[in-house]
Amino acid sequence: MIKQAGKGQQLRLRAIVTRGDSDAEIIKRASLLSTDSVHGAFKGTVDVDLEKKAIIINGHTVLIINANNPEDIDYTAYGINNALIIDNTGVFGDREALSRHLKAKGASKVLLTAPGKEVPNVVYGINQGTLDLENENIYSAASCTTNAISPVLKVINDKYGVKKGHIETVHAYTNDQNLLDNMHKKPRRGRSAAINMVITSTGAGNAVTKVIPDLIDKLTANAVRVPTPNGSLAILSLELNGTTTVEEVNALMKDAALNGDLVNQIFYAYDPELVSSDIIGNTCCSVYDSNATIVSKDGKNVVLYAWYDNEFGYTKQVIRLAKYITKVRRAIYY
Repeated sequence: MIKQAGKGQQLRLRAIVTRGDSDAEIIKRASLLSTDSVHGAFKGTVDVDLEKKAIIINGHTVLIINANNPEDIDYTAYGINNALIIDNTGVFGDREALSRHLKAKGASKVLLTAPGKEVPNVVYGINQGTLDLENENIYSAASCTTNAISPVLKVINDKYGVKKGHIETVHAYTNDQNLLDNMHKKPRRGRSAAINMVITSTGAGNAVTKVIPDLIDKLTANAVRVPTPNGSLAILSLELNGTTTVEEVNALMKDAALNGDLVNQIFYAYDPELVSSDIIGNTCCSVYDSNATIVSKDGKNVVLYAWYDNEFGYTKQVIRLAKYITKVRRAIYY
């Protein structure tokens, strides 16, 4: 968002709400932005203004607001009006809970960075056009995995029709897992993330049906968390209503990556040596691995591989959706 802010015609990051705004915490947060273990050094300047309780990023003042409850904040006191609140806390997941953000003075819309209940779940590039921007104020950007598989599934389903399928995501470990063996409320996630492959559940299979309703009751899904910090892979095993070949499927995906509504979502990868670290920093939410495509002899079953940077690629999708629901528009020529 900072890199795209320019003169201010785009969305501007005005504040970050945290629990705690001591000098030490502000300095630590600035440091975490300056140097990232996966994405490297921030390409710009990051300073702190402890008197204003702010981080100065490329000259943009980003306030650090301390709050325990979303409804307790008065954004207008900071000169912020008509704000979009991007909720990435992982705490609020349904309309009632997310509505607490709208009780804050100066807040007008909410965007959840996870699958949401009772609110529109959106994968930008696919179903944002169905939104009622005038009357709806709470949205979900679904999950990183949902954003990775939905573009590929839409292309395949539109062309052939999906009879049924299974999605297996090989996912980088997350903060929800334990670094070392310890108690955890969910099965297996208590085991050390750094040295284990961990089978766990994913809601992506169900979430994608909210984006592509035609797939309701046709998909199953599961996940394997693996010892990598970022970079994930979705394996889509699909039974089609029609028949196809490897060449035809790849040509279809290549066309979708170069033309139409999904050019920002699908990256068509040629490299036969592609591995997970190669897709870190990719701006597309789905990196289609053309060399890995498998089609059965009868042409009715396909196995497709879609890589995704579950941090940066997903974040780009969140920003695209944030601009859309706040009616920030810019001309794009391609």
